[in-house]
Amino acid sequence: MIAGRSGPETGPAGGPARHLPVMLREVVSSLKPKDGGKYIDATFGAGGHSRALLEAAGCKVLGFDRDPRTVAQSSLLVSEYGGRLTVVEANFSEMLEIAPRHGFDQVDGILFDFGVSSMQLDEAARGFSFRFDGPLDMRMSAKGVSAADVVNKYEERDLSRIIAALGEEKKAKFVARAIVEARKEKAITTTAELANIARESIHSKPGDIDPATRTFQALRIYVNDELGEIGKGLLAAERLLKAGGVLSAISFHSLEDRLVKTFITSRSQAPATSRHAPETKVAPSSFKAVQRKALVAGEEEVRMNPRARSAKLRVAERTDALAQSGDPLETLLAKIPSLEEGVR
Repeated sequence: MIAGRSGPETGPAGGPARHLPVMLREVVSSLKPKDGGKYIDATFGAGGHSRALLEAAGCKVLGFDRDPRTVAQSSLLVSEYGGRLTVVEANFSEMLEIAPRHGFDQVDGILFDFGVSSMQLDEAARGFSFRFDGPLDMRMSAKGVSAADVVNKYEERDLSRIIAALGEEKKAKFVARAIVEARKEKAITTTAELANIARESIHSKPGDIDPATRTFQALRIYVNDELGEIGKGLLAAERLLKAGGVLSAISFHSLEDRLVKTFITSRSQAPATSRHAPETKVAPSSFKAVQRKALVAGEEEVRMNPRARSAKLRVAERTDALAQSGDPLETLLAKIPSLEEGVR
């Protein structure tokens, strides 16, 4: 998507962040758009990355976004490029099924820009940010369980697990207990109410991040099943990319980056074996890592767009080997609370 999907809550001088595509130069450089090429922007957002690809070459781009408002707002950009840009309302986890319907069955590049967009953060009514007081919602697709449902209905132990695992909050138990106590008096329905509860539960020091940050991150990831979506999206990308095609993935926090790194590593390295163990047939690598370490935004970009400071870009190139059948993320994802578990 666009600037700062999972980045800090404030833009320059504390105001709304501008909708700047993160690491734009690095993304275009990694995907190397070419005339006649086909590319998938799996997290379309405001379309900044898609526009850059379309300007760089006479290629076609298929954009995915689960937010119906974002898709509706893309119509002007779609018309500007006269048939070279298509945007669909769908989760990127569905791209393996949907992309071929639009002629994108074998593609030259796929971009992921994970997390929440600054457009969503800046709209109080969406309930993503504690920077503005608004309804406690956080749903990207406006469907399903909301953050208010989770906060007001889930048991304390489940709230604690979600906040600890997805927010990496060490004091999750205190936050969960405070939420349960507060909702006994009245339902928690706004972002300001939840933020204040989290702040009162965690004694922070000057210079620390806002104590509500990790709780909000956890609820947003849970409500939108963001990590499960990443796992499905990466597996879909493996099957859609042609030999020589490029996977580029921008992450904004350690949970996202860990999934991407694990996937690329597992698909680009042969598993370790012992010389004493029976010889086993090893599937050939389906990806080749382009660089050992993740790329990060430069100082100038971070100065212009503070939300870029936590961005990490990992790039891998598809080989001509068949897509592998195993899911390298299964073990990691099994430890993460998800909507599919029916946690209540």
